[in-house]
Amino acid sequence: MPAALVPIELPEWAWQRAEVREALRGRDMGAVFRHVQQYAGVSQAKIATAVAMTQGRVNEVINGRREITRLDVFVRVADGLNMPDDARHLLGLTSSSDVRSGGTAFDLAAFPEVVRVYATQAAASEDIQQLAAVAQELDVLAVRGLGLIGLNDSLLRSPLTRPDGQKAPQVRVLLLDPESSALTIRAAEIGESAESLAGGVKLAEARLRDLSTICDLQVYRYGMHPTWRLIRVDETLFVSAFDAGWEGHESATYKIMETPQGPLYRGFRRMFAAMVETGTRTV
Repeated sequence: MPAALVPIELPEWAWQRAEVREALRGRDMGAVFRHVQQYAGVSQAKIATAVAMTQGRVNEVINGRREITRLDVFVRVADGLNMPDDARHLLGLTSSSDVRSGGTAFDLAAFPEVVRVYATQAAASEDIQQLAAVAQELDVLAVRGLGLIGLNDSLLRSPLTRPDGQKAPQVRVLLLDPESSALTIRAAEIGESAESLAGGVKLAEARLRDLSTICDLQVYRYGMHPTWRLIRVDETLFVSAFDAGWEGHESATYKIMETPQGPLYRGFRRMFAAMVETGTRTV
């Protein structure tokens, strides 16, 4: 049996694909290996070297002739594939002792749901756009949403324009009601006139009507004082906060993944659903 030499590096977004996460939850290592071949472009021999197996054994696993059941082998595979902690957790493994770094982000292995923390939304933008480009569902909670989705050069606009034949995502957007007292309070907090802030919300709604021609889009107004800024891309949430004096995009951004017993992801989804139910649909 060969010793592991060079671990395989998959793009970070690959571990967040629904089919990969489903395979991990089911401990279907044949499917995991096939996805590794697809997303990392590696051979069975390369996988075998990375996970300290023979190529013949890897071939048997891929083709369903052999199953992996031993915990130590799962650990060896996770290490050889450089699995991030949230992927290891789906396999039922503990967090890696090695901290995976990436730009301005760091991992919080003690909190499986929170897999990364970015200094600002801008630091998370590449990650968000990669996920949004292949997402089936997209939820956005903002104040006026111009920087997120309302303008042609906003963060989420270009990922929603899909190639011909590729299904567009379902999109729900919550914007602050321009007629609400909460908007007046928020405008004062950031040193902007209520008229200007309200105009920004209405502009975003008008531009989103144009977007409704290329995807399944719903836009709602909410009337509560803004606290959270949310972007949900399928099973991944990016969360930041509003406060007096600064906008949500200036806040640290938490990347939260759905886990079997995690309250954060479920809690934010529940909050978003409640705001949609009580909101006023405008698009």
